[in-house]
Amino acid sequence: MNALTRKQDLMPKIPTAEVTALLKRGVQDKVFPGAVWAIGGPGVQATGAVGVLDPAEPTLAMQTDTVFDVASLTKIVAVWSSIGVLWEAGRLALDDRLDTHLPETVGYPLGDVTVHHLLTHTAGVPLRSQLKALYGADPDAIRHGVLQEAAHRPAGEAVEYTDRAALILGYVVEAISGQPLDIFVRRAVWEPLRMHTTAFGPMPSSATWRCAPTELDESTGDHLRGVAHDFSARLLGGVCGIAGAFSTAADLGNFATHLLTPANGSQFGAKWTAESLRIQTGDLEPARGLFWHPAPGTAPDDEVWVHYGFTGTGLWVSPKHGRWATLLTNKLYYTRDREPIAEVRNAFRALTLSGPVK
Repeated sequence: MNALTRKQDLMPKIPTAEVTALLKRGVQDKVFPGAVWAIGGPGVQATGAVGVLDPAEPTLAMQTDTVFDVASLTKIVAVWSSIGVLWEAGRLALDDRLDTHLPETVGYPLGDVTVHHLLTHTAGVPLRSQLKALYGADPDAIRHGVLQEAAHRPAGEAVEYTDRAALILGYVVEAISGQPLDIFVRRAVWEPLRMHTTAFGPMPSSATWRCAPTELDESTGDHLRGVAHDFSARLLGGVCGIAGAFSTAADLGNFATHLLTPANGSQFGAKWTAESLRIQTGDLEPARGLFWHPAPGTAPDDEVWVHYGFTGTGLWVSPKHGRWATLLTNKLYYTRDREPIAEVRNAFRALTLSGPVK
């Protein structure tokens, strides 16, 4: 019996019926129109779908291969993984100052910020994007504005989640690699891990029918479908570190499986995962790893880590227990309220990744 098998034997059996019942209640309560879930350890052990793709077309059931706008999970599958590729290749260090990679930051507050500050949300950069209001609609003007913006507070003083951290790290990836973020991550991560559907939007018209719609676009009167809900991502043409990626449960399962059992192909693996899935913020609260954070309802030593997306997505991973889980919903179809989906996520995590049996 190998170590991973022993870890799996400690985990509760997957309560498929309970998961299905939980998510069906979410559909009935209009937390989301539908949901897709998958659980693995390391490969897929169980998966399912409930509800409908679009309430306007109630005969179209949600399918396990539905494509979702994963929103802030872009920060994990695109930015975090790309930084990991560069880190493991020795092309970037966590204590690198940004002015060593981004010449525009020389002489500005961001120049003193490190890669580690950004990955732990301790950089002291402004908390909200507000890109168009501050810098206009030109991508070059946005880049210069973001990189030369005044600090919100001194770096290292507090943990404050901000989308700008991922946007800036996306610029770092592009500066070091010499490639646009979408091309670099596709070649270095998504293709090697067989994440064949994962891509930055807008999705091609041939794939739009598989996409779960999100929030209402007041300019057209239709729900966004195959187009990123995040305004910053749309402003930047669909590709940015903040959001904009689309994926499926199967692709996210391949990604999470790689975190548990790194295989040949992708250029990031066990070292980057181990570095990221440990507390990196010392006594500062809330505790953070590198872009990942301990799942709500768990203690850091439980080693269940999570990242969420605003559209209603989530990815949990626990190398300690040899299991991962993903939940994909289009809750944004109904509301921006965070509380109902938080309750479902916490219950889903408790059912699927509750830790070893005592």
